[in-house]
Amino acid sequence: MNEDIQRNFVKYSFYKVLPEWKLLSEDDKSHSKDEFIEVLSEFSHDIRVSSYSLVGTRGDVDFMLWKICQDIESVNILMAQLNRTHLGKFLSTTHSYLAMTDRSPYVDEHQHEGQEGTSADMRIIGRPYLFVYPFVKTNEWYQLSLPERQELMTEHFQIGHKYPDIKISTAYSFGLDDQEFVLGFETDNPGAFLELVRDLRESKARPFTLRDTPIFTCLNKPIRECLEDLG
Repeated sequence: MNEDIQRNFVKYSFYKVLPEWKLLSEDDKSHSKDEFIEVLSEFSHDIRVSSYSLVGTRGDVDFMLWKICQDIESVNILMAQLNRTHLGKFLSTTHSYLAMTDRSPYVDEHQHEGQEGTSADMRIIGRPYLFVYPFVKTNEWYQLSLPERQELMTEHFQIGHKYPDIKISTAYSFGLDDQEFVLGFETDNPGAFLELVRDLRESKARPFTLRDTPIFTCLNKPIRECLEDLG
């Protein structure tokens, strides 16, 4: 283990509100939103949290919390506190991904500002759109030599360089969760992300992708606006 790397924990939590919550009185719903927001604010010094609405983009998710912190205990305490809120009793966690920051082994020959993998300190920029998905490579990928993988990833990076306005955040889940990576792409332009993904489908590394779904289209909003989208 490289002791010089400061790894942070990364947690993506996707929520669906139960139909019973929508039948509550307006006062009860308003109180439950206020309480939920208050709990999140209490942890703002220890955990970086960004909130996103998925109302209108997926049927199985209403909103998502992207969290980054130095220890997993902080995530545990926050999530437990949210579960104890009135709104928490009406939330189903439909998808959940745990990972850590790390440095990519493929970027040494490709140094430029803001590139993927150059820092273990992930930053949430807060652009209007975020695209998130879990990612798993085939077993055959890991049997390739490092130079072979580097060649394939070099092409991968070259494609990404065509879209400099898209910020990628790669988190690593080896041994922590079911996937191997969790990828987050922040952008001002969803169309550019569509073009990037289409171009990457033609890359030589594509046959080594085992799974890269589900894909979540997330709209960056303050948490109160995300909760107002619930009804």
